[in-house]
Amino acid sequence: MIELTYYGHSSYLVNINQKTVLFDPFISPNPKASRVDVEAIKADYVLISHGHEDHVADAESITKANNAMLVSNYEIAVWFAEKGIERYHPMNHGGSKEFDFGKVKYVHAVHSSTLPDGSSGGVAGGFVIKHDEGCFYYAGDTALSYDMKLIGEEFKIDFAILPIGDNFTMGIKDAIKAADFVGTKKILGMHYDTFPYIEIDTEAAKKAAMEAGKDLILLNIGESIRL
Repeated sequence: MIELTYYGHSSYLVNINQKTVLFDPFISPNPKASRVDVEAIKADYVLISHGHEDHVADAESITKANNAMLVSNYEIAVWFAEKGIERYHPMNHGGSKEFDFGKVKYVHAVHSSTLPDGSSGGVAGGFVIKHDEGCFYYAGDTALSYDMKLIGEEFKIDFAILPIGDNFTMGIKDAIKAADFVGTKKILGMHYDTFPYIEIDTEAAKKAAMEAGKDLILLNIGESIRL
């Protein structure tokens, strides 16, 4: 089992093999996460799925404060290197890399990717993390895609962290299909309720998931769970 802590929007901190891996930190600009002490977050790795502000806002400060390793696509990694990030690892779609917490594969996502200053963020992606105790999928911002079936064919996915807010990404119906494609019954929701555009009926989403035989887990900001 591994422990996950939700910091709002799409930001999850995952403890794997005594290492802490932080995904898409958008915390300090998020009013819903105002009780989170960003300076207290300890991260050994910061993984960035794509370049939008609501996924990278706290990446520079957290990475520098912890001397963490930033992992993303080539364009994003180099952009952060130019901001003084000394430890970074660039990837691209289909590529895998072994780190001391597990193996990371950077996979396809269907979404745009522009960095806060207007620079190209390359092509958006997601991550499959295979570790000693299992495997999970962090989708990033994406539409439903048949490419997700390839993930299910290659990996045994224990749970998937999927966007459910609709409008800019998948909604709950497509997230349920995505879970089918990657072969898991457990969905951790992300990218919902932060802004008016992506506010959802959470009870209706839970009902839809339950009726489809899925376990939709929606954590409160700051809440942790072991899976």
